Amino acid sequence: MRGQIILSHGSGSGPEATKVSALAALAESLGWRTQRPDYRADDARGHAASVAPRIARLRAIIEALQAPPLLVGSSMGAFVSGLVSLDVPVAGLLLLATPSEIPGCARKFDLREGVPTLLIHGWRDEVCPPEGVHAFATRRRLPLLVLDDDHRLGASMDTIAAQFRLMLDRWAVAA
Repeated sequence: MRGQIILSHGSGSGPEATKVSALAALAESLGWRTQRPDYRADDARGHAASVAPRIARLRAIIEALQAPPLLVGSSMGAFVSGLVSLDVPVAGLLLLATPSEIPGCARKFDLREGVPTLLIHGWRDEVCPPEGVHAFATRRRLPLLVLDDDHRLGASMDTIAAQFRLMLDRWAVAA
């Protein structure tokens, strides 16, 4: 096995969501172990109130591992994956449709400096407008791939999977 990947779904979704399921299947086919935490009970608390319990759940999973994992997150899953990287070591981040803030949540999106990261977003994202993640990527000089898609990024799964595979190939060589 090459290493561990934790894939975090967005709000109103679950561990069997299209993006995290497709990316988990790709990673597993390449010899990676994957986990997809179920945050649905946390999400029942509402967007802002779900952030802290999601972070606690993800952090506990990471702390039980032998080595820092790669984190993949979509929307709220991307938001908490970035924040968790501030608290515990992670090997890298692939963040999709990332909100720069959650209304009512005191914390804004952030991530640990120096963690290999790729942000992917849709130009037509109606839930998390691209301006917020663009400003963050610009300040931090992070790679940002903006696609002609909406928040779900459903029309871009082939592109996302290709980028993910490139990341996995680089991480496998670095490990």
